[in-house]
Amino acid sequence: MDDGEVGATRSTTLALAMARVGKEQRRFARLTKLCLALPESTASGEQHTAFVVQGRTFAYHLVDHHGDGRFALCCKLAAGENKRLAVAKPSRFFVPPYIGPKGWVGLDLDTADIDWKEIKRFVHASYRLVAPKYLAARVAS
Repeated sequence: MDDGEVGATRSTTLALAMARVGKEQRRFARLTKLCLALPESTASGEQHTAFVVQGRTFAYHLVDHHGDGRFALCCKLAAGENKRLAVAKPSRFFVPPYIGPKGWVGLDLDTADIDWKEIKRFVHASYRLVAPKYLAARVAS
């Protein structure tokens, strides 16, 4: 490989990496807007963002958590639902370490197409599980 080919390969690799970062930033911005639209929700963190309502986390946005290479959303679900989804669609869902045994599911956000209606359903369901009842009642099923 001559210097011109090496330069072209590096340029291509850099362009692909930058395109992924841009896609991830747009998806993170959309996810953040969705989560912060919920009553009294806040966000904190940088690489791993927690979305919280009155001190209780209802969603996490994770980037390469413990080197897993994933760009993902984690939400709390009804008991057993996380395992069912991870078994049914392992390319889309996973049981995250640490919080998975407590009913949390991970959703891969690094796919070609994201169903934002599905993401909204998961975020809202998680919010309703952890938010105080008077706030949860304000969020549609």
